[in-house]
Amino acid sequence: MTVFAAAMDRIYANPSMAAAAVWISANTSEKRPIRVIRRAPDRITEFGAGRFVSDTMVVDARVSDLPDPRTGDLIVIGADSFTIQGEPLRDRERLIWSLDLRPS
Repeated sequence: MTVFAAAMDRIYANPSMAAAAVWISANTSEKRPIRVIRRAPDRITEFGAGRFVSDTMVVDARVSDLPDPRTGDLIVIGADSFTIQGEPLRDRERLIWSLDLRPS
Protein backbone atom coordinates (compact mmCIF):
# COMPACT_ATOMS: atom_id res chain seq x y z
CA MET A 1 0.00 0.00 0.00
CA THR A 2 1.33 3.41 -0.94
CA VAL A 3 1.37 6.38 1.39
CA PHE A 4 -1.27 8.03 -0.78
CA ALA A 5 -3.56 4.99 -0.55
CA ALA A 6 -3.16 4.94 3.24
CA ALA A 7 -4.05 8.64 3.39
CA MET A 8 -7.17 8.02 1.27
CA ASP A 9 -8.24 5.23 3.64
CA ARG A 10 -7.97 7.63 6.59
CA ILE A 11 -9.93 10.34 4.79
CA TYR A 12 -12.74 7.93 3.87
CA ALA A 13 -12.85 6.58 7.45
CA ASN A 14 -13.34 10.11 8.84
CA PRO A 15 -17.08 10.75 9.45
CA SER A 16 -16.56 14.49 8.85
CA MET A 17 -15.25 13.85 5.34
CA ALA A 18 -17.11 10.80 4.01
CA ALA A 19 -20.64 9.43 4.35
CA ALA A 20 -21.94 5.89 4.49
CA ALA A 21 -23.79 4.79 1.36
CA VAL A 22 -25.07 1.64 -0.32
CA TRP A 23 -24.30 0.67 -3.90
CA ILE A 24 -26.91 -1.47 -5.71
CA SER A 25 -26.08 -3.08 -9.04
CA ALA A 26 -28.58 -2.38 -11.83
CA ASN A 27 -27.89 -5.81 -13.40
CA THR A 28 -27.73 -8.22 -10.47
CA SER A 29 -29.31 -6.27 -7.56
CA GLU A 30 -26.15 -7.00 -5.55
CA LYS A 31 -25.78 -4.57 -2.62
CA ARG A 32 -22.57 -3.35 -1.03
CA PRO A 33 -21.91 -0.78 1.71
CA ILE A 34 -19.45 1.91 0.61
CA ARG A 35 -18.13 5.26 1.82
CA VAL A 36 -18.45 8.32 -0.43
CA ILE A 37 -17.37 11.94 -0.45
CA ARG A 38 -20.16 14.12 -1.81
CA ARG A 39 -19.54 17.08 -4.11
CA ALA A 40 -22.13 19.34 -5.70
CA PRO A 41 -20.36 21.61 -8.18
CA ASP A 42 -22.26 23.95 -10.48
CA ARG A 43 -21.86 23.06 -14.15
CA ILE A 44 -22.03 25.62 -16.95
CA THR A 45 -23.55 24.45 -20.24
CA GLU A 46 -23.53 26.61 -23.34
CA PHE A 47 -26.40 26.42 -25.81
CA GLY A 48 -26.18 28.82 -28.72
CA ALA A 49 -25.60 32.25 -27.21
CA GLY A 50 -26.94 31.22 -23.81
CA ARG A 51 -25.14 29.86 -20.79
CA PHE A 52 -27.00 27.74 -18.28
CA VAL A 53 -25.85 26.92 -14.76
CA SER A 54 -27.11 23.65 -13.35
CA ASP A 55 -26.65 21.84 -10.05
CA THR A 56 -24.86 18.51 -10.13
CA MET A 57 -24.22 15.68 -7.70
CA VAL A 58 -20.88 13.92 -7.87
CA VAL A 59 -19.53 11.41 -5.37
CA ASP A 60 -16.06 10.00 -5.01
CA ALA A 61 -15.80 6.34 -3.95
CA ARG A 62 -12.74 4.17 -3.37
CA VAL A 63 -11.98 1.56 -6.02
CA SER A 64 -11.29 -0.88 -3.16
CA ASP A 65 -14.93 -0.43 -2.00
CA LEU A 66 -16.48 -0.41 -5.45
CA PRO A 67 -14.39 -2.23 -8.08
CA ASP A 68 -16.74 -2.00 -11.08
CA PRO A 69 -19.50 0.66 -11.00
CA ARG A 70 -21.62 1.01 -14.12
CA THR A 71 -24.06 3.48 -15.60
CA GLY A 72 -27.53 2.77 -14.17
CA ASP A 73 -26.30 1.46 -10.81
CA LEU A 74 -27.97 2.96 -7.74
CA ILE A 75 -26.22 4.82 -4.90
CA VAL A 76 -28.28 5.33 -1.72
CA ILE A 77 -27.04 7.95 0.74
CA GLY A 78 -29.26 8.13 3.79
CA ALA A 79 -32.82 8.49 2.49
CA ASP A 80 -31.71 9.82 -0.93
CA SER A 81 -31.36 7.57 -3.99
CA PHE A 82 -29.24 8.45 -7.01
CA THR A 83 -28.52 6.74 -10.32
CA ILE A 84 -25.06 6.76 -11.87
CA GLN A 85 -25.16 8.60 -15.18
CA GLY A 86 -22.32 8.67 -17.66
CA GLU A 87 -19.13 6.67 -17.40
CA PRO A 88 -17.48 6.38 -13.98
CA LEU A 89 -13.99 7.92 -14.07
CA ARG A 90 -10.92 6.95 -12.02
CA ASP A 91 -8.23 9.29 -10.75
CA ARG A 92 -4.63 9.16 -11.93
CA GLU A 93 -3.56 6.74 -9.19
CA ARG A 94 -6.57 4.47 -9.95
CA LEU A 95 -7.72 4.66 -6.30
CA ILE A 96 -10.88 6.79 -6.54
CA TRP A 97 -13.97 6.68 -8.76
CA SER A 98 -15.79 9.91 -9.61
CA LEU A 99 -19.45 9.11 -10.18
CA ASP A 100 -21.84 11.61 -11.77
CA LEU A 101 -25.28 11.07 -10.23
CA ARG A 102 -28.87 12.10 -10.88
CA PRO A 103 -31.78 11.76 -8.44
CA SER A 104 -33.75 8.53 -8.79
